Amino acid sequence: MSDDSILEGLANLYRTQDLFLRQRYQRSLPFQDSLFDRWERANDLGFGPDTSIYNSAIVFGQVHVGSSTWIGPNTLLDGSGGSLVIGSFCSISSGVHIYTHDTVLWALSGGLCPRKEGSVRIGDRVYIGSQSVIALGTTIGSQCVIAANSFVNSDVPDRSIVGGSPASLIGKVVGDDKSIQLKFISRTNPNH
Repeated sequence: MSDDSILEGLANLYRTQDLFLRQRYQRSLPFQDSLFDRWERANDLGFGPDTSIYNSAIVFGQVHVGSSTWIGPNTLLDGSGGSLVIGSFCSISSGVHIYTHDTVLWALSGGLCPRKEGSVRIGDRVYIGSQSVIALGTTIGSQCVIAANSFVNSDVPDRSIVGGSPASLIGKVVGDDKSIQLKFISRTNPNH
């Protein structure tokens, strides 16, 4: 079989799968994400029941994920510097990076300083917005919202809404079950 016929076969496979996904789910995915079952991959990684992870997501080291969690495309879950634990019913949006190590001091010292390491723990029912970065050693409580494009480098208490770089408190999660609401801090009245 020639290289051209292999490429043609792969292109036809992608076109067929892409058409199926567009007709059934109104989505068009990159080749690798269109071919592999997200729930099967999560199961193969030992994640909890009903959890899904896109094929384009990168997973290093010790990563543990609870049930019914969605891990979006182009995410990075780094458990190479300690354990990374993500709870149940979480939404890890596209492009989120979660690190348990950094090499900043190693690079700045010309390799004289070791890399820093620290486990990360994320509670249950947490939403992490697209393109956010969670730094090593961070604990995010349960029922938290991390706004898109945030850099989280310190602990986040339960039921908090944080955003920015570095992330700071911008609101609270109030209520329970179907009455749950996001209450943002007023810029003019921080006590509101």
